[in-house]
Amino acid sequence: MDYTHFFLLATTTLGFISISKSLFNFLVWIYATLIRPTKHLKDYGSWAIITGSTDGIGKSMALELAANGLNLLLLGRNPLKLEATSKEIVDKHFTNVQVKYLVVDLQNNSGDEIMKKIEEAIADLDVGILVNAAGVAYPYARYFHEVDLDLMDTIIKVNIEGTTWVTKAVIPSMIKKKKGAIINIGSGSTVVLPSYPLVTLYAASKSYLAMFSACTNLEYKHQGIDIQCQVPLFVSTKMTRMKASLFVPTPDVYSKTCMKWIGYEKLAVPYFFHSLQSFVIRAIPDVLLDSYMLNYFLYWRKRGLVKDSQIKGTSNSEAN
Repeated sequence: MDYTHFFLLATTTLGFISISKSLFNFLVWIYATLIRPTKHLKDYGSWAIITGSTDGIGKSMALELAANGLNLLLLGRNPLKLEATSKEIVDKHFTNVQVKYLVVDLQNNSGDEIMKKIEEAIADLDVGILVNAAGVAYPYARYFHEVDLDLMDTIIKVNIEGTTWVTKAVIPSMIKKKKGAIINIGSGSTVVLPSYPLVTLYAASKSYLAMFSACTNLEYKHQGIDIQCQVPLFVSTKMTRMKASLFVPTPDVYSKTCMKWIGYEKLAVPYFFHSLQSFVIRAIPDVLLDSYMLNYFLYWRKRGLVKDSQIKGTSNSEAN
Protein backbone atom coordinates (compact mmCIF):
# COMPACT_ATOMS: atom_id res chain seq x y z
CA MET A 1 0.00 0.00 0.00
CA ASP A 2 1.57 3.32 -1.07
CA TYR A 3 1.53 6.44 1.07
CA THR A 4 -1.42 8.06 -0.76
CA HIS A 5 -3.69 5.05 -0.26
CA PHE A 6 -2.67 4.77 3.40
CA PHE A 7 -3.41 8.47 3.96
CA LEU A 8 -6.84 8.21 2.34
CA LEU A 9 -7.69 5.10 4.35
CA ALA A 10 -6.56 6.69 7.61
CA THR A 11 -8.45 9.94 7.06
CA THR A 12 -11.58 8.09 5.92
CA THR A 13 -11.45 5.86 9.01
CA LEU A 14 -10.96 8.80 11.36
CA GLY A 15 -13.76 10.70 9.67
CA PHE A 16 -16.09 7.71 9.97
CA ILE A 17 -15.25 7.32 13.67
CA SER A 18 -15.86 11.04 14.30
CA ILE A 19 -19.21 11.02 12.48
CA SER A 20 -20.27 7.80 14.20
CA LYS A 21 -19.40 9.23 17.61
CA SER A 22 -21.41 12.40 16.92
CA LEU A 23 -24.36 10.37 15.64
CA PHE A 24 -24.22 8.06 18.66
CA ASN A 25 -24.14 11.03 21.07
CA PHE A 26 -27.08 12.60 19.23
CA LEU A 27 -29.13 9.39 19.46
CA VAL A 28 -28.30 9.05 23.17
CA TRP A 29 -29.45 12.65 23.71
CA ILE A 30 -32.70 12.00 21.84
CA TYR A 31 -33.34 8.89 23.92
CA ALA A 32 -32.53 10.59 27.24
CA THR A 33 -34.54 13.71 26.43
CA LEU A 34 -37.63 12.28 24.76
CA ILE A 35 -37.88 8.53 25.35
CA ARG A 36 -36.14 7.41 28.54
CA PRO A 37 -38.59 6.75 31.40
CA THR A 38 -38.51 8.70 34.65
CA LYS A 39 -37.33 6.71 37.64
CA HIS A 40 -39.82 5.98 40.39
CA LEU A 41 -38.44 8.51 42.86
CA LYS A 42 -40.10 7.02 45.94
CA ASP A 43 -37.94 3.92 45.44
CA TYR A 44 -35.04 5.95 46.85
CA GLY A 45 -36.95 6.68 50.05
CA SER A 46 -40.09 8.40 51.28
CA TRP A 47 -38.52 11.75 52.22
CA ALA A 48 -36.75 14.45 50.21
CA ILE A 49 -34.63 17.30 51.60
CA ILE A 50 -34.43 20.59 49.71
CA THR A 51 -32.16 23.54 50.48
CA GLY A 52 -33.06 26.96 49.12
CA SER A 53 -36.63 25.69 49.22
CA THR A 54 -38.54 28.97 49.60
CA ASP A 55 -37.64 30.60 46.28
CA GLY A 56 -36.88 29.89 42.66
CA ILE A 57 -35.77 26.46 41.49
CA GLY A 58 -35.58 25.04 45.01
CA LYS A 59 -39.22 25.85 45.75
CA SER A 60 -40.39 24.47 42.41
CA MET A 61 -38.35 21.31 42.93
CA ALA A 62 -40.05 20.87 46.30
CA LEU A 63 -43.48 21.15 44.66
CA GLU A 64 -42.54 18.63 41.96
CA LEU A 65 -41.20 16.14 44.49
CA ALA A 66 -44.41 16.51 46.51
CA ALA A 67 -46.38 15.87 43.31
CA ASN A 68 -44.40 12.64 43.00
CA GLY A 69 -45.59 11.61 46.46
CA LEU A 70 -42.47 12.35 48.50
CA ASN A 71 -42.61 13.84 51.98
CA LEU A 72 -40.54 17.00 52.31
CA LEU A 73 -38.04 18.45 54.75
CA LEU A 74 -37.48 22.07 53.72
CA LEU A 75 -34.24 23.76 54.76
CA GLY A 76 -33.81 27.53 54.93
CA ARG A 77 -32.80 30.41 57.14
CA ASN A 78 -36.11 32.31 57.25
CA PRO A 79 -38.71 30.60 59.46
CA LEU A 80 -41.58 32.75 58.17
CA LYS A 81 -40.84 31.91 54.54
CA LEU A 82 -40.38 28.24 55.41
CA GLU A 83 -43.74 28.16 57.16
CA ALA A 84 -45.44 29.92 54.24
CA THR A 85 -43.90 27.54 51.72
CA SER A 86 -44.88 24.51 53.79
CA LYS A 87 -48.47 25.74 53.95
CA GLU A 88 -48.53 26.42 50.21
CA ILE A 89 -47.39 22.89 49.44
CA VAL A 90 -49.98 21.36 51.76
CA ASP A 91 -52.70 23.58 50.28
CA LYS A 92 -51.91 22.36 46.75
CA HIS A 93 -54.02 19.25 47.47
CA PHE A 94 -50.96 17.18 48.48
CA THR A 95 -52.94 15.76 51.40
CA ASN A 96 -50.93 12.55 51.44
CA VAL A 97 -47.61 14.40 51.77
CA GLN A 98 -45.97 15.38 55.04
CA VAL A 99 -44.06 18.65 55.09
CA LYS A 100 -41.56 19.63 57.75
CA TYR A 101 -39.07 22.48 57.83
CA LEU A 102 -35.77 23.13 59.54
CA VAL A 103 -34.17 26.53 60.09
CA VAL A 104 -30.55 26.28 58.97
CA ASP A 105 -28.47 29.33 58.10
CA LEU A 106 -25.84 28.15 55.61
CA GLN A 107 -24.14 31.54 55.76
CA ASN A 108 -23.83 32.01 59.50
CA ASN A 109 -23.97 28.50 60.99
CA SER A 110 -20.71 26.59 61.23
CA GLY A 111 -20.28 23.29 59.42
CA ASP A 112 -20.60 21.41 62.70
CA GLU A 113 -23.83 23.25 63.54
CA ILE A 114 -25.29 22.55 60.10
CA MET A 115 -24.50 18.86 60.33
CA LYS A 116 -25.79 18.48 63.89
CA LYS A 117 -29.13 20.16 63.09
CA ILE A 118 -29.71 18.04 59.99
CA GLU A 119 -28.61 14.76 61.56
CA GLU A 120 -31.03 15.28 64.44
CA ALA A 121 -33.87 16.23 62.08
CA ILE A 122 -33.48 13.15 59.83
CA ALA A 123 -32.73 10.57 62.50
CA ASP A 124 -36.13 8.91 62.09
CA LEU A 125 -36.75 9.77 58.43
CA ASP A 126 -36.32 7.55 55.38
CA VAL A 127 -34.42 10.14 53.34
CA GLY A 128 -34.16 9.16 49.70
CA ILE A 129 -33.44 12.40 47.86
CA LEU A 130 -31.41 15.52 48.64
CA VAL A 131 -31.64 18.62 46.44
CA ASN A 132 -28.96 21.23 47.06
CA ALA A 133 -30.59 24.28 45.45
CA ALA A 134 -29.48 27.08 47.78
CA GLY A 135 -27.35 29.60 45.97
CA VAL A 136 -26.11 33.19 45.98
CA ALA A 137 -25.07 35.27 42.96
CA TYR A 138 -23.78 38.77 42.28
CA PRO A 139 -26.43 41.51 42.26
CA TYR A 140 -24.66 42.84 39.14
CA ALA A 141 -21.50 42.07 37.17
CA ARG A 142 -18.22 43.38 38.59
CA TYR A 143 -14.49 42.80 38.49
CA PHE A 144 -13.14 40.37 41.07
CA HIS A 145 -11.36 43.08 43.06
CA GLU A 146 -14.63 45.02 43.32
CA VAL A 147 -16.51 42.23 45.09
CA ASP A 148 -17.09 43.28 48.69
CA LEU A 149 -15.94 40.96 51.45
CA ASP A 150 -19.44 40.19 52.76
CA LEU A 151 -20.60 39.03 49.33
CA MET A 152 -17.45 36.93 48.83
CA ASP A 153 -17.96 35.29 52.20
CA THR A 154 -21.64 34.59 51.49
CA ILE A 155 -21.02 33.01 48.09
CA ILE A 156 -18.29 30.74 49.43
CA LYS A 157 -20.25 29.70 52.51
CA VAL A 158 -23.60 29.10 50.78
CA ASN A 159 -22.62 27.83 47.33
CA ILE A 160 -19.61 25.75 48.32
CA GLU A 161 -19.48 25.07 52.04
CA GLY A 162 -23.25 24.84 52.53
CA THR A 163 -23.71 22.15 49.89
CA THR A 164 -20.70 20.27 51.21
CA TRP A 165 -21.85 20.22 54.84
CA VAL A 166 -25.46 19.34 54.01
CA THR A 167 -24.30 16.45 51.82
CA LYS A 168 -21.90 15.31 54.54
CA ALA A 169 -24.80 15.20 57.01
CA VAL A 170 -27.21 13.30 54.76
CA ILE A 171 -25.09 10.78 52.87
CA PRO A 172 -24.33 8.41 55.80
CA SER A 173 -28.04 7.53 56.07
CA MET A 174 -28.09 6.75 52.35
CA ILE A 175 -24.99 4.59 52.65
CA LYS A 176 -26.63 2.68 55.48
CA LYS A 177 -29.64 1.68 53.37
CA LYS A 178 -27.65 1.39 50.09
CA LYS A 179 -29.78 3.81 48.06
CA GLY A 180 -30.37 7.50 47.54
CA ALA A 181 -30.11 10.37 45.08
CA ILE A 182 -28.40 13.73 45.47
CA ILE A 183 -29.02 16.57 43.02
CA ASN A 184 -26.77 19.61 43.11
CA ILE A 185 -28.00 22.62 41.13
CA GLY A 186 -25.03 23.93 39.18
CA SER A 187 -24.81 26.49 36.39
CA GLY A 188 -24.36 26.54 32.64
CA SER A 189 -21.69 29.19 33.24
CA THR A 190 -19.25 26.44 34.19
CA VAL A 191 -20.16 23.70 31.72
CA VAL A 192 -21.46 25.29 28.54
CA LEU A 193 -19.31 28.44 28.43
CA PRO A 194 -15.50 28.61 28.37
CA SER A 195 -15.52 31.56 30.80
CA TYR A 196 -17.86 33.76 32.81
CA PRO A 197 -15.96 37.02 33.38
CA LEU A 198 -17.12 39.63 35.90
CA VAL A 199 -19.14 36.97 37.70
CA THR A 200 -16.00 35.03 38.55
CA LEU A 201 -16.58 33.91 42.11
CA TYR A 202 -20.13 32.74 41.42
CA ALA A 203 -19.00 30.74 38.36
CA ALA A 204 -16.08 29.24 40.28
CA SER A 205 -18.37 28.16 43.12
CA LYS A 206 -20.68 26.42 40.65
CA SER A 207 -17.69 24.76 38.99
CA TYR A 208 -16.91 23.26 42.39
CA LEU A 209 -20.38 21.70 42.45
CA ALA A 210 -19.87 20.08 39.05
CA MET A 211 -16.59 18.45 40.13
CA PHE A 212 -17.90 17.63 43.60
CA SER A 213 -20.86 15.84 42.01
CA ALA A 214 -18.75 13.95 39.46
CA CYS A 215 -16.28 12.68 42.07
CA THR A 216 -18.79 11.70 44.74
CA ASN A 217 -20.93 9.99 42.10
CA LEU A 218 -18.03 7.66 41.34
CA GLU A 219 -17.32 7.14 45.03
CA TYR A 220 -20.86 6.12 45.97
CA LYS A 221 -22.41 4.72 42.77
CA HIS A 222 -21.58 1.18 43.81
CA GLN A 223 -23.46 1.78 47.07
CA GLY A 224 -26.68 2.60 45.25
CA ILE A 225 -26.38 6.39 45.55
CA ASP A 226 -26.88 8.46 42.38
CA ILE A 227 -25.22 11.89 42.59
CA GLN A 228 -25.82 14.39 39.85
CA CYS A 229 -25.15 18.02 38.98
CA GLN A 230 -28.07 19.51 37.06
CA VAL A 231 -27.01 22.48 34.97
CA PRO A 232 -29.55 25.19 34.09
CA LEU A 233 -28.84 28.08 31.78
CA PHE A 234 -30.97 31.16 32.42
CA VAL A 235 -34.17 30.55 34.41
CA SER A 236 -36.65 33.30 35.28
CA THR A 237 -35.94 33.72 39.02
CA LYS A 238 -35.11 36.50 41.46
CA MET A 239 -31.48 35.62 40.90
CA THR A 240 -31.49 36.27 37.14
CA ARG A 241 -34.28 38.88 37.08
CA MET A 242 -35.10 37.81 33.52
CA LYS A 243 -38.54 37.54 31.94
CA ALA A 244 -39.78 34.07 31.08
CA SER A 245 -39.49 32.94 27.46
CA LEU A 246 -38.90 29.79 25.45
CA PHE A 247 -35.22 29.75 26.37
CA VAL A 248 -35.71 31.26 29.85
CA PRO A 249 -38.27 28.98 31.53
CA THR A 250 -40.04 29.69 34.78
CA PRO A 251 -38.82 27.66 37.77
CA ASP A 252 -41.97 25.52 37.56
CA VAL A 253 -41.43 24.66 33.89
CA TYR A 254 -37.74 24.00 34.46
CA SER A 255 -38.29 21.79 37.52
CA LYS A 256 -40.77 19.55 35.72
CA THR A 257 -38.01 18.58 33.30
CA CYS A 258 -35.57 17.95 36.16
CA MET A 259 -37.53 15.01 37.53
CA LYS A 260 -36.91 12.70 34.55
CA TRP A 261 -33.12 13.14 34.80
CA ILE A 262 -32.74 12.22 38.47
CA GLY A 263 -30.69 9.06 38.91
CA TYR A 264 -29.01 9.03 35.51
CA GLU A 265 -25.99 11.00 34.23
CA LYS A 266 -23.57 12.65 36.67
CA LEU A 267 -23.99 15.89 34.71
CA ALA A 268 -27.27 16.88 33.07
CA VAL A 269 -28.76 19.82 31.20
CA PRO A 270 -32.41 18.93 31.88
CA TYR A 271 -34.36 21.59 30.00
CA PHE A 272 -34.73 20.72 26.29
CA PHE A 273 -34.17 24.22 24.91
CA HIS A 274 -31.16 24.71 27.17
CA SER A 275 -29.71 21.58 25.59
CA LEU A 276 -30.21 23.08 22.14
CA GLN A 277 -28.55 26.29 23.27
CA SER A 278 -25.63 24.30 24.66
CA PHE A 279 -25.16 22.50 21.34
CA VAL A 280 -25.01 25.78 19.42
CA ILE A 281 -22.78 27.55 21.95
CA ARG A 282 -20.23 24.73 21.99
CA ALA A 283 -19.88 25.04 18.21
CA ILE A 284 -18.69 28.66 18.54
CA PRO A 285 -14.92 29.21 18.96
CA ASP A 286 -13.92 29.99 22.55
CA VAL A 287 -12.18 33.23 21.59
CA LEU A 288 -15.43 34.63 20.18
CA LEU A 289 -17.44 33.53 23.20
CA ASP A 290 -14.89 35.01 25.60
CA SER A 291 -15.03 38.35 23.82
CA TYR A 292 -18.83 38.37 23.72
CA MET A 293 -19.23 37.42 27.38
CA LEU A 294 -16.76 40.06 28.53
CA ASN A 295 -18.53 42.82 26.59
CA TYR A 296 -21.96 41.54 27.68
CA PHE A 297 -21.09 41.67 31.35
CA LEU A 298 -19.25 45.00 31.02
CA TYR A 299 -22.55 46.41 29.77
CA TRP A 300 -24.43 44.97 32.76
CA ARG A 301 -21.69 46.22 35.09
CA LYS A 302 -22.28 49.78 33.88
CA ARG A 303 -26.00 49.40 34.48
CA GLY A 304 -25.32 47.91 37.93
CA LEU A 305 -23.02 50.72 38.95
CA VAL A 306 -25.77 53.23 38.21
CA LYS A 307 -28.03 51.41 40.69
CA ASP A 308 -25.27 50.68 43.16
CA SER A 309 -26.47 53.25 45.67
CA GLN A 310 -29.73 51.29 45.96
CA ILE A 311 -28.36 47.75 46.17
CA LYS A 312 -24.85 48.11 47.55
CA GLY A 313 -23.97 45.44 50.05
CA THR A 314 -26.75 43.09 48.98
CA SER A 315 -26.62 39.82 47.10
CA ASN A 316 -29.01 38.09 44.81
CA SER A 317 -29.92 35.00 46.76
CA GLU A 318 -32.09 31.92 46.66
CA ALA A 319 -30.62 30.69 49.92
CA ASN A 320 -33.65 31.47 52.03
